[in-house]
Order: sequence, then structure tokens, then C-alpha cells
Amino acid sequence: MCEKSICIQINREKGESTIRSLNKIGLINKKLKIKKNQNQLYIPINHQPTFLELETLKNQISNFQFLTSTFIQKKQQIKTLEELLAEKIPKYLLKNLPHSLDIIGDIAIIEIPSELKTYNQVLGAAILELHKNIKTVLSKSSPIRGYYRLRSFDFLCGENRTHTTHLEYGCKYFLDISKVYFSPRLSQEHNRVSSLVKGKEVIVDLFAGIGPFSIPIAKNNPEARIFSIDINPEAVEFLKKNIRLNRVDNNLVPLE
Repeated sequence: MCEKSICIQINREKGESTIRSLNKIGLINKKLKIKKNQNQLYIPINHQPTFLELETLKNQISNFQFLTSTFIQKKQQIKTLEELLAEKIPKYLLKNLPHSLDIIGDIAIIEIPSELKTYNQVLGAAILELHKNIKTVLSKSSPIRGYYRLRSFDFLCGENRTHTTHLEYGCKYFLDISKVYFSPRLSQEHNRVSSLVKGKEVIVDLFAGIGPFSIPIAKNNPEARIFSIDINPEAVEFLKKNIRLNRVDNNLVPLE
């Protein structure tokens, strides 16, 4: 879209210094794109300069004049969830928006406060718009519980599924988050622990899950021997798939 604005016309060779001067006194209109031709720059400003602002400009730059012209509006970048939902959720509820989310593969998982439950789908759609790599948005609907440490999820927006492929420090993990326990917040710990293993060590990984400790150990230490153990049969099946996916079947043994 285009918009008319007052602007400063200046020779192109003085453009950079002029922009710096305008920025210092807060005159430049950052919502509009600067125009140029072979010899001139047209820099949109946000108001008619005051006497003091005009004197400041005259001291810093010369041979400029004020015109009115039409400029192309810059595409506004939405940076936060709050900005995106400012006109879709009552203002007094914006302070309750979730400030963090877990991303597993192309699935985003959020925890929604009770007072925002009626805006589930709006919130899910906003997250999809904000994170272009996300295909599915889910919300936590239960705590982690049981022998297998699982939780339930509510579908909010995108593709209605719970399976994905997660990439972490060069390793791929295929999983279904409704059937196995996995935390992306432990990625640095997975990497740290795997870096401690050296040479031909023998490793027993209890509660191995889908293999986030075992697989990087096996991948980075082909001479090591790793036994990965879990009580959840679904987790062990995903572990077997991930062993093949990461080509570590020579030194990693899955055990249920």
C-alpha cells in the first residue's frame, strides 16, 4: 500500500549522513520505504520539523528541501504473540498469554491458562502465523503421569496429529508425543552427557525412551557399546526406528 508523506529531498551522496541525523532527532518515518532516483533520495519524515529540529538539521546537513510525495508502506513485522492478538483478545487478558512453548519437530505445545480457554483456536492460529516452521499446535490437557510419563493434549490448530520427526544436534527422532515421553528442553543435557563418553566404553541407558541420550552417544562413539532400556513398549519401537534412522544399529542394543 502507498501513503502520502512529507519528506526530505537530498543528494544521494549525502543520504547516509542525513538518515543518521534524522534518526538522532526521531524524525524519520520508519513505516515508509525511502525512494530514490539517479541523483536524489526522498526520505519520509513523521512530522513537520519544529524550529529547533530544523536548526539542528541545518547544522548537520545542507542543500535539502521539504516535499510531499507518495511512499510505499513497509510490511509490518509481527514480533510477538501479544502484538498479533492485540485486536482478537480482550486487552485485560493479554497479560495471561503463555510466554513459552515447547517445539518438538513441527509441533508446538503450549499451556493455556483457564481464563484463555475460550480463545484456544485463536491462540493456535496466531502461533502458526508467528512460527512458519510449525504445522501443528497442541495444548497440554493433563500433567505428566503414570509409569510411562505421558500426558494428554488438546488439538488447537493446523494438522491434527501427534507424530513428528525432531532434529537435535544432528540426530533425527521419529516419535508420537502422545505415546512416549520426550522433552526438547533437555537437548543441551543430551548433548553434554553424550560428549562425556570416550572410546570403547560400555553404556547402560535406563529409561532410554526414544533414544535422545543413547543415539548421539552411539553416533559420536562408534566403538562404544550402548544398551538402551525402557519399560514402555511404544518407546522401544520408536527407539528401534530411530536406531535405523540414524544408522547406529551396529553398537546400540534396544531392550524392553
